[in-house]
Amino acid sequence: MASATSFYDFKPLDKKGNAVPLETYKGKVVLIVNTASKCGFTPQYQGLENLYKKISETHPDQFVILGFPCNQFGGQEPGSDEEIQSFCQLNYGVSFPIMGKTDVNGDKANPLFEWLKAEQPGLLGMKRVKWNFEKWLVGKDGKVRGRWASTTKPESLEKEVLSAINAS
Repeated sequence: MASATSFYDFKPLDKKGNAVPLETYKGKVVLIVNTASKCGFTPQYQGLENLYKKISETHPDQFVILGFPCNQFGGQEPGSDEEIQSFCQLNYGVSFPIMGKTDVNGDKANPLFEWLKAEQPGLLGMKRVKWNFEKWLVGKDGKVRGRWASTTKPESLEKEVLSAINAS
């Protein structure tokens, strides 16, 4: 999808394989995270859930997190979409959407991630996802406002999320 100009041009698959038009989230701030269930960063699910609940309490219907499970880093997401959903809910009480398992790098990379990497390259202009739990913040206008490495704790993004929510 080389002609994509904003986040809203994409329709990634949900956990059941159905296309989800991201224009559904128009006017909301969206945090995109590539996730894995068997990674050293997996406990970030708790931080993501805490961030999601905290901001949703004060800014209802203005913020969403979309988790994209990926098995490209050390085989740390081997489960099926159903197993991943169950893991997230049982272990971390995740209430934000976890999408269908996807690739974020390589020939079969999800077009959304190709666009995110082009819009906001990583360190030294790197156009690939380095590891699980990288994060992108998309503003209400569908433009990428920031990208953070796996080591960035979700809770530390509260100020950036609120700034994006309050931007006109």
